[in-house]
Amino acid sequence: MRLVDLLEPRPDDETTPAVFVEEQVVTRAALRAGSDQLAERLRAVGVRPGHPVAVMLPNTAEVVAAMFGVWSAEAVYVPLNPRSSDAEIGHLVDAVQPAAVVTLAPWADRLQDTTRPVIVAVDDEATGTIGWRNGTGTLQAPDVPAHEADIALVQFTSGTTGRPKPVLLRHSGYLALLEPVLRKLVGDAAAGDLARRKAPMPNLIPTSMSLSAGIYNVLFAFRVGAPVVIMPTFTTAAFAAAVARHGIRSTVLPPAAMNMLTDDPAITSLAPLRYVRGITAPLSPLRARMFRDRFGVMVLNCYGQTEIGGEIIGWNAADSREFGESKLGSIGRPHAGVIPRIVGADGAELPVDEPGELHVRTPAVSAGYADGSALGDRITADGWFRTGDIARIDPDGFIWIEGRVSDMINRGGLKVFPGEVEEVLRLVPEVADCAVVGVPDDRLGEVPWAFVVPRPGAALDPDALRAAARERLLPYKVPVRFVPLDELPRTEVGKVRAGDLVRAAEQAAAETTVDAGAHRT
Repeated sequence: MRLVDLLEPRPDDETTPAVFVEEQVVTRAALRAGSDQLAERLRAVGVRPGHPVAVMLPNTAEVVAAMFGVWSAEAVYVPLNPRSSDAEIGHLVDAVQPAAVVTLAPWADRLQDTTRPVIVAVDDEATGTIGWRNGTGTLQAPDVPAHEADIALVQFTSGTTGRPKPVLLRHSGYLALLEPVLRKLVGDAAAGDLARRKAPMPNLIPTSMSLSAGIYNVLFAFRVGAPVVIMPTFTTAAFAAAVARHGIRSTVLPPAAMNMLTDDPAITSLAPLRYVRGITAPLSPLRARMFRDRFGVMVLNCYGQTEIGGEIIGWNAADSREFGESKLGSIGRPHAGVIPRIVGADGAELPVDEPGELHVRTPAVSAGYADGSALGDRITADGWFRTGDIARIDPDGFIWIEGRVSDMINRGGLKVFPGEVEEVLRLVPEVADCAVVGVPDDRLGEVPWAFVVPRPGAALDPDALRAAARERLLPYKVPVRFVPLDELPRTEVGKVRAGDLVRAAEQAAAETTVDAGAHRT
């Protein structure tokens, strides 16, 4: 089975909605027709099985049709984020060497490449149909390397600490990871006979379809036979309206989106929403409780990584009923077939509730990176995948993420987890947002700096912030500097670009040193 089979024909396809985008409704039949037409055009311009095809489209029904269309042509889907800079898009294209590009006509020039055929979407939203046309005349696909038949897509990592890396993900790997999540949510019997279940609730996709979270949740929806609700852009008002309009009782949201909703006084209700599954990173216990108290919606964090290909740890309904309150902030328990362990710096497995690096064995991992490099040191000699996350497993088997190994600050041999410090600073009424990073220090190796975004109209007092931190943190965890910012640099899914902050801190420290030297002179 391949992922394109999730769109296989059904008797009621002519009337069954597949995609909602604001007022537009696209049926399964129309979606399949659009994907088949794209597949024909790709073959006509010389795209062959295994060829990568780059797709740069906004959050519309066309992007879903393009995904299935690329797979119908037996090619490899490569999503590009249209919000990226032209230079970054050029870097990504160079990294994957696509045989063809699918985009909008006004965006074709952004690729700065006239050697590849371009196919553009035809704007026909009013009719609920999806169409394509050639955007580059008679150009044929260049002779590019083809991937093996099981490679489904090239997904780029988030790029929070460096340039995004292209990860090769398999059809078999995605399907292997979808099944245990499905069975955990609906039960073995229901998962085995989805055809007899009543029409499932639409799956609301509040993230970009260029991101792994968007793609994964569309695939999950088609696996259970549910339509998807695509949001062109995320705003708090549009999200609340989509929830009410489509009767959404559960959905997924990244932490930044949940924080936006919590902090927006105009959003007074998210009914009938009951559950939110946190994606891309766990929402902290403090912010999860604030979201729950504001809207009466339980936050159930889940966990996966691009190199793994999907979700491997999460919650089911029974766990949420029994442990939802006491384990608020946990990422849940491993799905079937997933085995976790916590490992210390010496490589030894750690006991219950002791934090260390999370290693997992999963039904599938990626095939490596599209640049030809393997996962390398991400796989241990005995076959465990190193997640790079610091976590602990409690006595009930629930897993708690403490931070990233790469983010942990080693202050003279003492460990500082940025998330713990950030939670304390967010308790200060004047603080709207903050991020803590490790900055190089000649004496201690690293020291924590805090970058703080004030609430509108509020003034930040570094001495007051320092005093608040000292009340709840050990002295070595208190930031040495508090830097005000209008906003934090973030990725598309709201993750803080820690590298940008470290560079800003190093520049500020250098300028301080220069000023001090000039004063002494």
